[in-house]
Amino acid sequence: QVQLVESGGGLVQVGGSLRLSCAASGRTISRYGMGWFRQAQGKEREFVATISWSGYSTDYADSVKGRFTISRDNAKNTVYLQMNSLKPEDTAVYYCAARDRAGMGAMAADFGSWGQGTQVTVSS
Repeated sequence: QVQLVESGGGLVQVGGSLRLSCAASGRTISRYGMGWFRQAQGKEREFVATISWSGYSTDYADSVKGRFTISRDNAKNTVYLQMNSLKPEDTAVYYCAARDRAGMGAMAADFGSWGQGTQVTVSS
């Protein structure tokens, strides 16, 4: 089982940027698809972005396309989420997740391992 630890969350003003990191331990994630999800208070967890094992394929929720970028450094066993042009509706706890397959995934059920989450708050 892989352990995932997110970092980089915090308080940012509208239009600002944050870079989330997800450090994996316990096993390499270099052969597995990874993803980011978020959960706002009182709402269900929703898909944000996903990346294939190689990093060559990515996919995003419509709400973040053009603003967020998912990437990975397999040598560091780490996945990133660069968030630009942040909006108040991006406020949520952001979770990193790992698959047991090489491809991407867009549903929570596609992922078997989850981090504890990091809070992102965008103030207006």
